[in-house]
Amino acid sequence: MTNTLILGGTGKTGSRVARHLKDGGHPAKVASRTGGFDLGDATTWASALDGVTAAYVVEPDLRASGDRIPRFVAQAVSAGVRRLVLLSAGGVGEAGEGHPLKAAEQAVRESGAEWTILRPDWFAQNFGEGPWLPEILAGTLSLPTGDGRTPFVDAGDIAEVAASALTGSRHDGRTYQLTGPRALGFGEAVDLIGQATGRVVRHVDVAPEVHIGQLVANGVPPGVAQLLTGILVAIRDGSAPAPTGDVERALGRLARSFEDYVAETAAAGVWA
Repeated sequence: MTNTLILGGTGKTGSRVARHLKDGGHPAKVASRTGGFDLGDATTWASALDGVTAAYVVEPDLRASGDRIPRFVAQAVSAGVRRLVLLSAGGVGEAGEGHPLKAAEQAVRESGAEWTILRPDWFAQNFGEGPWLPEILAGTLSLPTGDGRTPFVDAGDIAEVAASALTGSRHDGRTYQLTGPRALGFGEAVDLIGQATGRVVRHVDVAPEVHIGQLVANGVPPGVAQLLTGILVAIRDGSAPAPTGDVERALGRLARSFEDYVAETAAAGVWA
């Protein structure tokens, strides 16, 4: 049986990958700072990689040095890892060399291990677990997305694809553009949340420079703030990806809908 290491094992996708592997009877190790692993400290890598033959690789902080994933991948393969699944991001393929995950993708492809790369669209879970939750609870989500639409993808679908790729060979050499089944505007998305919770939630379009300033004020480096804002502005400009169907191609079932995500999350009391 494959012994799998999960970076970011307490995060949105990593925790779900761990659960899928456990449910499938596959042993896995969760790498997290609480367990003594630090992606920024190479001295903690060897013990995490001991006995590991597959790894789910995540860069949890785009503000970090862009070479630490390539260095980790090289050490992982030297330690005996034979399969790598990288959580990348939508748009990396079209981006220039400045994208923080470009070097990570190249390192995985050139590692000598079997590999799968996942490029997801914006997570549906950002509304309930991530950076947008405080604004949803406050009633106003301010983003430079206008009336643009994007196919939010469920983190559970990402994790299921990752778990399948970590434990079998049929995804080897594949780069999946993971999206939800249909594109929604942010206004429509928050309206669905409002209907499910009885709350008044609205989306407000803001100027890109305002959003960049907000990110920088929260500690995001200017270059990363510009990158993230540019991805949001692309939604406003109609350049967001169309639904790809890659979840269905990878799993043999339709991607989970945003409506299903909202119903489950509202029932759990996240937006109460």
